[in-house]
Amino acid sequence: MALLDVVQWDNKPGEVIFRFEEGAIALGSQLIVKEGQEAIFFKNGQALDSYGPGRHTLSTGNVPILEKLINLPFGGKTPFPAEVYFINRTEIPNLKWGTKQPMQLMDPIYNLPVPIRAFGAYSIRILDIKPFLIMATGTWRAFTTEAIGSALRDQAILPKTQDLISEFMIKQNITILKLSAYYDEIGAAGKAKLNEDFSSFGIELVRFAVESINIPDDDENVKRLKKALADKAEMNIMGEHYKVKRTFDTMEKAASNEGMAGGMVGAGMGVGVGQQMGQMMGSVMGNAQTGAGQAGGQAVCPKCNAANPAGSKFCHSCGAQMAAPGMTCPKCNAANQAGAKFCHSCGANLQASNCIKCNAQLVPGAKFCPECGAQQG
Repeated sequence: MALLDVVQWDNKPGEVIFRFEEGAIALGSQLIVKEGQEAIFFKNGQALDSYGPGRHTLSTGNVPILEKLINLPFGGKTPFPAEVYFINRTEIPNLKWGTKQPMQLMDPIYNLPVPIRAFGAYSIRILDIKPFLIMATGTWRAFTTEAIGSALRDQAILPKTQDLISEFMIKQNITILKLSAYYDEIGAAGKAKLNEDFSSFGIELVRFAVESINIPDDDENVKRLKKALADKAEMNIMGEHYKVKRTFDTMEKAASNEGMAGGMVGAGMGVGVGQQMGQMMGSVMGNAQTGAGQAGGQAVCPKCNAANPAGSKFCHSCGAQMAAPGMTCPKCNAANQAGAKFCHSCGANLQASNCIKCNAQLVPGAKFCPECGAQQG
């Protein structure tokens, strides 16, 4: 049986655990643990002393457990039966996770079951080597990053993924179709949710990310969800005009129904729909006028349609003269358009005239001249 004077591990990419089994370990051998590594002795499946980075001389003085392991002298050096495991303590990045089959999730807004698949990545660091090594070498039989990542995915991540996404949608009150806007938030919630399970394995979950949530476009419930969202968006854009559009659709269907077109029932419905249409159009126009009034009482240029402050005499955009103010009838006080020759209400003459005596200009309807006092006609 060969005796080893140096015990060390030159770890290779993809290795997390290394079991040293090249030969018997001699008392007085050098245990070399490199940066980012930790070594631990095992005997009969029980984890014993562990050693961090540095050079350690194996003796009964600094390795108390050796007193129980040493048997008989062996050429001046005493071999002892024990296993030494080396563990990579650096961060293990870019481990992948993903659902193997679609998960059925209930959309909390529209109450429709939708199949989804989720994918992402995570990174870990070995936090406590004893529980980790017992789980990895005993239960998982995993020594590489690929094998350990697969075990964590199946035993810790996937059993919690469905609840994670469902709880997030309910808390945020969002539909499944909007999940893609919340990948960072779902990842943060997943890290918090999974940390306890990872800690029980002696592992720190350093990072957990959601990179993709796939929703099949050909699923009938997905089609219904997308149509519902499209209809809602259309209603939000159209606002009051949506009601008018729906009424037009109703009138069009009623008009195309030949069975109703010739009867009094159809006529009555037509009148009712017409009245409703008028009321709704009035409401829409009223809202539009109110909105325009609230915009600051602006006047519109009759030439270029530019908005000008109320009372402007000339357009600030094209220089055109703004419309003159309206005229008030001197007889009935009715408001008339600027330039009107006769009152639209009583028919009175609105044109200016001259005094029959001094030829001074008179306002429409004047009975006496303001210059000479002569009575007019």
